[in-house]
Amino acid sequence: MAKTGDQENPGCCGSFATYLTSAKFLMYLGHSLSTWGDRMWHFAVSLFLVELYGNSLLLTAVYGLVVAGSVLFLGAVIGDWVDKNPRLKVAQTSLIVQNVSVIVCGIILMVVFLYKAQLMSMYQGWILTVCYILVITIANIANLASTAMGITIQRDWIVVVAGDDRSRLADMNATIRRIDQLTNILAPLAVGQIMTFGSPVIGCGFIAGWNMLSMCVEYFLLWKVYQKTPALAIKSGKKDEDQELKQLNIQVIDANTNNNEKPTEDAFLMGEKVVAVVDAQKEPSCTERMTEPFRTFRDGWVAYYNQSVFWAGLGLAFLYMTVLGFDCITTGYAYTQGLSGSVLSILMGASAISGIMGTVAFTWLRKKCGLIRTGFISGVAQLSSLILCVISVFMPGSALDLSVSPFADISTRFLEGETLPTMSPVPDVYFTTDMQNLVNNSTSQFSDSEAGVSLISVSLLFAGVIAARVGLWSFDLTVTQLLQENVIESERGIINGVQNSMNYLLDLLHFIMVILAPNPEAFGLLVLISVSFVAAGHVMYFQYAYLNLGKQVFACCSPEPKTVPGENQCEEASVV
Repeated sequence: MAKTGDQENPGCCGSFATYLTSAKFLMYLGHSLSTWGDRMWHFAVSLFLVELYGNSLLLTAVYGLVVAGSVLFLGAVIGDWVDKNPRLKVAQTSLIVQNVSVIVCGIILMVVFLYKAQLMSMYQGWILTVCYILVITIANIANLASTAMGITIQRDWIVVVAGDDRSRLADMNATIRRIDQLTNILAPLAVGQIMTFGSPVIGCGFIAGWNMLSMCVEYFLLWKVYQKTPALAIKSGKKDEDQELKQLNIQVIDANTNNNEKPTEDAFLMGEKVVAVVDAQKEPSCTERMTEPFRTFRDGWVAYYNQSVFWAGLGLAFLYMTVLGFDCITTGYAYTQGLSGSVLSILMGASAISGIMGTVAFTWLRKKCGLIRTGFISGVAQLSSLILCVISVFMPGSALDLSVSPFADISTRFLEGETLPTMSPVPDVYFTTDMQNLVNNSTSQFSDSEAGVSLISVSLLFAGVIAARVGLWSFDLTVTQLLQENVIESERGIINGVQNSMNYLLDLLHFIMVILAPNPEAFGLLVLISVSFVAAGHVMYFQYAYLNLGKQVFACCSPEPKTVPGENQCEEASVV
């Protein structure tokens, strides 16, 4: 009997082994490999483009604009493609396209670095220009494939793997975000060291080799997760429903014909449906094929607007319209205020820890207060922290000077040598030794009096930014899970594709805002505008919360009644 008990209870080692082979852990492992490669590439490609174009930001700016514009206009199309195709096919295709694109880019960059002088002398430099265009185009394809991969894994597969357990879904979402936070710091540091102590050519080769190996491992992990989760093979969609209806109706009509029976009225009506389905599946004309992406774009945005979580998603998008993150804008401003690269590295590490605390706070608050109230509390926490940023604008050491026109000639003293940040709600930037030298050279023009400026203002600014990341990441996870729970399975791809487009749109507007007012003296105005957009985003979420919970949303730690519409309906709904 004891032996039987041991077999039924394998103990800690057996449980650990079971966890290591579970679909959930395999998803974490695959996401870690994918995110590590993404972060290395997004960090390195900006440095490569700066290095290739003589320490100019032109190619980097063009790359950032192309990436933002592509996702903005193709987000709905990508999401629609995710919805209309089998899950495994979408994941495997996205994985292969993404990694092969990065490998090809790496090879092209290696050739350019090795033979740049020869390429410049060929056809008056047009061959080199073609290489630049190829790198930006293929890198953009890699980013689009990465977008599709993120939608299918983080917005669809994870919901199916979690099943009907909403707590498990929340824990998996939080773990995915923790992986993102760690790779945001560690991956660029790793490739930065390789580029610093090696060369750009070695960096290109390392990233290409990593993506080759990672692609094979990720492909295997996707297949194992798919095997361990049979529900992933079942995907509802309009196309499948129409096909099933067509087959069913044909069988009914054939049965009536074989029996020499007069078709009943019901059969006649069903026959009409078959004709309608067959007509709908006729080969589309050339014009229809050309206009299909535009119709998909329109239908996707209309469907997004009609979602019950529209205000929550729009509120999240508004959080992208901010300079209050560790991007090149805020980091460059910090340099003008006397902060060194080592101090900024410590601050970025603190921001990562703060983000991880936000994921922990999300899981705890959701269990205690419910999902919708968690978003409300997270919004209040973020806005409260950003008050420090508002105060910093008016404190000693602030560069705010309203006598200087915000539209003065663009100054490059705090942007030269920086990389364009990646499109994320809290983009991070990292410095290699070469980048540090570039920034030091660009800031050497400041006088000793400027270097000795009071640090009260900039200290309050970064204290607010770091503290706000707890609420930011908790809020991001809340809206992510609301989209996962409330969007029907057949529309998950297109709705999340439009959500990505909204995020990129507001992020693009934030860069335009900086272009219009680039001087450090105008940074205080950018801070105030950023806080205003963040506040507007949370007001939109509060509107959503009030519509779903009413006045009970303010009872933050009381159990939600079963009859309240909104979140509890989601809790009882089937995920798959």
